[in-house]
Amino acid sequence: MNKFFLFVICLINTSFFYAQEFNATVAVNAEQTGNPNLQVFKTLERELTEFINNTKWTNVDYRNEERIDCSFFITIADFDNDEFSATLQVQASRPVFGSSYNTTIFNVNDKQFNFRYLEFQPLNYNPNSFDSNLISVISFYLYTILGVDADTFEANSGTNYYEEAKVIVGNAQGSNRVGWVREQNPNRFRLNDDLLSPTYQGYRDAMYAYHREGLDVFHNNVKKGKEMITKAIEPLEKMHNTRPNSYIMRVFFDSKADEVASILSNGPSVNVAKTIQSLNRIAPTYSDNWKNIKF
Repeated sequence: MNKFFLFVICLINTSFFYAQEFNATVAVNAEQTGNPNLQVFKTLERELTEFINNTKWTNVDYRNEERIDCSFFITIADFDNDEFSATLQVQASRPVFGSSYNTTIFNVNDKQFNFRYLEFQPLNYNPNSFDSNLISVISFYLYTILGVDADTFEANSGTNYYEEAKVIVGNAQGSNRVGWVREQNPNRFRLNDDLLSPTYQGYRDAMYAYHREGLDVFHNNVKKGKEMITKAIEPLEKMHNTRPNSYIMRVFFDSKADEVASILSNGPSVNVAKTIQSLNRIAPTYSDNWKNIKF
């Protein structure tokens, strides 16, 4: 039986200590530069971790157990003094109600991550200006994660966070840094624009249905949860009918493809034939996942 179905009931954390919003890990890999052991890479890793975890990003008081788990994996391809060329893998997860299982809610590989960094420079987020591409990119993804996380608990509750990310996009567009303008696709502009567009509402509807009405009921009714997972694919299919091959569709399945295949292959018997047909149509890039579904 797949580990997804081996849920363990969690003990409730009764701590009343409040914390910031994120429990983030940052890893900087500089093997490609030929100088992976330079102190500047270790400093960048440490200071970014502190910046993310110690900054107050919202007006909400998060308890320790409510902090959002996320990771930022930076691969440095090249650098020249204080200019760095890199890629950035961003992931985030949230707990599933009544279990010890954490589900991935966001997984994006940003290949346009170039930035300037001076060792020991202060890292501060200013919502009113573009001061640093490093800060702007990281902050953009943090607000995007806040929005995605909120949408999985309450329908459309992430809008304010996406709007904050939109401000970052607007401030950055005059910087001449890649990844912020409409013409470059896919990129941060496109991701934010899709998240706020009614045209791609199916993504947000699917995220809520999949997590709150699907995963979060598994502890009580596995069959119902599995049925709701299949229904969560329907708004994605409607979105595909009007906007096929969208970037936001890729964002969904980069996060969920493995898990969807696992859920549909295990647990109580549910008619998933139509769902598999839909998956092959709307997400053919992940056909290896769908052909391995056993039902």
